[in-house]
Amino acid sequence: MRWLLLVSTVFAFMLCFTRHGAGAWGFWLLVGLIGVFATTLAFVQARIAGSVRGDSLSEYDLKRLREGKDPLKHDRLAR
Repeated sequence: MRWLLLVSTVFAFMLCFTRHGAGAWGFWLLVGLIGVFATTLAFVQARIAGSVRGDSLSEYDLKRLREGKDPLKHDRLAR
């Protein structure tokens, strides 16, 4: 979806700078600016979603963390 937004934003700017009328120029510039905002948010959301922790910890693991111990779900094979 974010790539489609990027392509459509570039297309809107291309249309903006190839129009001769002020109304069409203003419309496509507005669409392009809204597209820049939406595309930026889409890429930020994808980056945040890519770095979020998949599983949440159980109450027991949270209690162990508060005590300063490693949680039991700690992946020791990843080291």
